[in-house]
Amino acid sequence: MEVIQMSNYKKTNVGNEGRTELHEALSLTGAEVSINTLPAGASVPFVHSHKNNEEIYGVITGKGTVIIDGDTVEITAGEWLKISPAAKRQFFAASDSSITYICIQVKENSLDGFTVDDAIIY
Repeated sequence: MEVIQMSNYKKTNVGNEGRTELHEALSLTGAEVSINTLPAGASVPFVHSHKNNEEIYGVITGKGTVIIDGDTVEITAGEWLKISPAAKRQFFAASDSSITYICIQVKENSLDGFTVDDAIIY
C-alpha cells in the first residue's frame, strides 16, 4: 500500500484487499476506518461488541445480513447502519452476492460539533 505524506495530509490507495484498516496508513487519531469485502456466502468469523466505540457501516456494493443482538438485519448497497458499542454483531455476505462495506469506529458521544460548527470559512 503506497502512502503519500505531505505536511497537512496523507493519501493512500487501498487496492482490492479483503480488509484494510486505515488507522496506520493514514495515522488516524480520532477514528478507525476499515474497508471490508466478504465473498458470496462468507461471514466475519466472530461475533463482537465494543467497550466504548460505536460503529457506522456503509454498504458500498453487494448485499448481506447483520445479526445484531439476535435480530437479523438485511443490508444492501447504499444503506448505512449505526451500531451502539454494547450490541453484539456479526456480518454475512448473501449466498448469491459478495459485500463491500466501510466501517467507521468512533468513541460514543465524542462528537463536539458538526461541520457547520467546526468549519472555518476563508
